[in-house]
Amino acid sequence: MNGPEIHVEFAPGLHVFVPHTRRRGATAVVTDGASSLGHVVESLGVPLTEVGALVVDGREVPAAHVPRAGESVRVRAVERPQRVPGAPLRFLLDVHLGTLARRLRLLGVDAAYESTDIGDPALAARSAAEKRVLLSRDRGLLRRRELWAGAFVYSTRPDDQLRDVLDRFHPRLRPWTRCTACNGLLRQATKDEVADQLAHGTQRTYDVFAQCRACGRAYWKGAHHDQLEAIVEQAMSTRAQGS
Repeated sequence: MNGPEIHVEFAPGLHVFVPHTRRRGATAVVTDGASSLGHVVESLGVPLTEVGALVVDGREVPAAHVPRAGESVRVRAVERPQRVPGAPLRFLLDVHLGTLARRLRLLGVDAAYESTDIGDPALAARSAAEKRVLLSRDRGLLRRRELWAGAFVYSTRPDDQLRDVLDRFHPRLRPWTRCTACNGLLRQATKDEVADQLAHGTQRTYDVFAQCRACGRAYWKGAHHDQLEAIVEQAMSTRAQGS
């Protein structure tokens, strides 16, 4: 770029995306005089999915604003809870976020997940076609223009990932209503209806079952139930404290 020079300051929450030299207040950026401010911000490393507002010389401007020489830009982080207009809140997770997808489903959140790498164009297209918020740690994927909506997952730890997504979007929680394997809705089932999926010991020990309406998988309070219950209780407790 070889054009107007502007000064850009990033909110602390966005510092993870920019070099250390741009984390100490406003720094000079030379633009090409034609690119939008949104393009400039993304060229500096910050996906627009993480930007809440762009403020130029004290006034909020759209991402399409073309910067002029001498302008001072403040890049704010997304406000929380983030509202996603235009469709019921539901998510699409990329191949690297399987544990997060299962935990969201455990809480009754609509979370589609691609267990194989179908490629960035296909993921972005599915986000647009199904109006799903794409969750990813891939900054390049989140910069794709065809995305309907997206969000960067900041942590590599599933506990932190879940906490962050719930804090950011405040999805409605309905624990134990979705299949953690396929995202389908569950229904109550009799032991006879799921008998072909039960070992002899399970048939003898358990009497309450659920079954996925989509894939037919059976559920009961087995050996791992306490661990799952702890995840649910933590999420519900955190939500109650924040409401």
